[in-house]
Amino acid sequence: MLKVIGRSVLWLFRWTIEGERPTAPKYVLIAAPHTSNWDFVFLLAYAWTFEVHVAWLGKKEMFRWPFGGFFRLLGGIAVERSSSGNMVDRMAELFDERELLALTVPVEGTRSHVDYWKSGFYHIAVAAKVPIVMSYLDYPNKLGGFGPAFMPSGDLVTDMDALRAFYDGKKGKNVEWTGRIRLKEEDALDEEQACAAP
Repeated sequence: MLKVIGRSVLWLFRWTIEGERPTAPKYVLIAAPHTSNWDFVFLLAYAWTFEVHVAWLGKKEMFRWPFGGFFRLLGGIAVERSSSGNMVDRMAELFDERELLALTVPVEGTRSHVDYWKSGFYHIAVAAKVPIVMSYLDYPNKLGGFGPAFMPSGDLVTDMDALRAFYDGKKGKNVEWTGRIRLKEEDALDEEQACAAP
């Protein structure tokens, strides 16, 4: 039924399906760019079309009655924002506990323009030893789907270069809100290399 709903939504809005269903049983899912509330609707539509049950994080207040059960049905996982310091460890434990998990992590963190992606997605994948899968929505061309998966190598810049190459040219609904695909840690690495240079 969900597959039919997903395909119907995409057909109604004239979106084209690209890519293939991820084969890994567990992975961190990047959904980008994120510039509109519609992104979540289309993410679910593509996920249901590919028969992928995505999980996503939300503040625990969202999961109170009367909508808590509905959000959990859609894959929501309640988190305590005030204890975000150990979020990476908590998500790594969640991967250990589950046989199947496609965890969507908001890399931009907001629909507005940001200068940096949040690095949680990367550190969770490294800690949990799971691949990163790239999904996308390209609004001007009405294309979306799942891209390739890759295991983070530990070479942050090289891995981010792969992400930048994949998302190059893919535009969100509000193009002016599209953020840079860069982590703050990359700036720190640049500074270290500059200081180490003779």
